[in-house]
Amino acid sequence: MTPTRLPAGLAGTLLLIVALLYLGVLVALPLVVVFVEALAKGTTAYLAALADPDTRSALRLTLVVASVTVPLNLVFGVTASWAIAKFDFRGKNMLITLIDLPFAVSPVIAGLIYVLVFGARGWFGPWLTAHNIHIIFAVPGIILATTFVTFPFVARELIPLMQAQGTEEEQTAISLGASGWQAFRHVTLPNIRWGLLYGVLLCNARAMGEFGAVSVVSGHIRGLTNTLPLHIEILHNEYNPVAAFSSASILALLALVTLIAKALLERRHPELRPGIAHQA
Repeated sequence: MTPTRLPAGLAGTLLLIVALLYLGVLVALPLVVVFVEALAKGTTAYLAALADPDTRSALRLTLVVASVTVPLNLVFGVTASWAIAKFDFRGKNMLITLIDLPFAVSPVIAGLIYVLVFGARGWFGPWLTAHNIHIIFAVPGIILATTFVTFPFVARELIPLMQAQGTEEEQTAISLGASGWQAFRHVTLPNIRWGLLYGVLLCNARAMGEFGAVSVVSGHIRGLTNTLPLHIEILHNEYNPVAAFSSASILALLALVTLIAKALLERRHPELRPGIAHQA
């Protein structure tokens, strides 16, 4: 017996309904719950939770880590992408593999690696201790771990974009007397500015929400080395749901701002959408 085929219009509508239900249950509903629980005891309790010194310290550290990590990955991402897309050199495939490494390695493993290298009993631990340099269970370790897990985002956004653009414009500029730096500054950089901003947004979102690697290297020192995700975990474990969800609402708002900026960029520049960029 031949199965009855759904009309294209009805099939499309059913698929859309299924997709919306799936997103609603897994994405929209948890987001709504965050704000509902944060405001469960009123705005006074919500604002009091946000005014807590530990919460403000965690938020401050989260922003500091992102403000250091994102520029570092921006410089690395642009440099690596320019080298990979515009030049041929020995070890090119190895560099691409290393860029993708944080996507394959668990963030917890990444944090553990830094502990084994810079911890008190690690490779450089005795030397660091002798010189009173603190990396693990301190802000530098958090920045290192966050940088590791976020550094592919800018590069991976720019590489296909720059490869699609080719090298003709740069070669033309150089043939007209421009130096390599001038060609990059006046030709390459303007052509990649929107893709660069897109990659920075993704990198920033991951940096602010990173938990696994930071959890290993931070030491969970309250008021000192707790980022906002770690602070939320502590509040949850202490059965303080209002404070936990209030802190989570800050991350949710930051994520929404990033998502809106990302959507506006994609709307203005459709070529930045991942599917289109990687096909190019």
